[in-house]
Amino acid sequence: MSRRHVISNGTIAVLGLALVSGLAHAYLAEFGIEGMGVVSTPASEVRATISPDGKRIVWGSTDRAGGTGGWDLWQATLKQGRWQDAQPLPINSKVNDFDPAFSANGRWLYFFSNREGGLGGDDLYRVAVHADGGFGGVENLGPGVNSKGDEWAPAPSLDGKSLLFASDGFGGAGRHDLFVARWDGSAFVDRKPLPGVNTRGDEFDAAWLDGGKAIVFTRSANAEDKPMQLFVAQCDGKRYGDASPVVLSFNTNDGWTLGPSIDWNKPGELLVTGTAKAPRAGKLDIYRMKAPAATGKPGCVQL
Repeated sequence: MSRRHVISNGTIAVLGLALVSGLAHAYLAEFGIEGMGVVSTPASEVRATISPDGKRIVWGSTDRAGGTGGWDLWQATLKQGRWQDAQPLPINSKVNDFDPAFSANGRWLYFFSNREGGLGGDDLYRVAVHADGGFGGVENLGPGVNSKGDEWAPAPSLDGKSLLFASDGFGGAGRHDLFVARWDGSAFVDRKPLPGVNTRGDEFDAAWLDGGKAIVFTRSANAEDKPMQLFVAQCDGKRYGDASPVVLSFNTNDGWTLGPSIDWNKPGELLVTGTAKAPRAGKLDIYRMKAPAATGKPGCVQL
């Protein structure tokens, strides 16, 4: 199993109470599955993002039937308190489109793709989101964040002035490292390694917590064929301190947990990808949990 060839995996530890009704829950126990049968299905569903108005959810799937080809982006809408009417996005190409992330103002959807016309490998893109739910033209984010290597998991900051992402094409501590770039009014530029978290392995799929006072991210010794686990790291004012595993029963060091994403509509809640013993819909499912506490300080993101 790998980040690039996501399939099912074996035994995972115990869980708590789970809910199956999308967003319609009074509270979370340990976690709940997101959109049973609509979002989470027998296929592999990875890294979901919810629009700031809470009315749409977009995620990636590696093998769901009915897409354009390769890995595809899917969207469902909230109707009567449940996610319904899952459809592939019209922006999908015949190759891979993955790792979606809504901007906090809902005007943009970020993602990666290895479609023709990029700078090499998987590139970061964005597309304008119209008021009626339609989409504009797809825009490559350019050489400030794209390389000849692979860029994954774009995560815009709350104010839209910073972009957190992973890349193996700009050098760094190891394989995929986490970087942050600033918006200069026309493009994301001046990328810098995120201080304190990058190792010789792979760090990717990161999400901001409380404006960067902490981050939650995925770490693997080798994302092509080794287990992957979610970690949280707090900012000490200059760099992110020692990362610790996110407390979640199926987030084990021999499992496959990835794709954290803050719900802009409910910023205290985090969407993650993994496989629980139950409830379980398929190979990889989307789950909802309480976001880890951000107890750090500002200052780790200085652009």
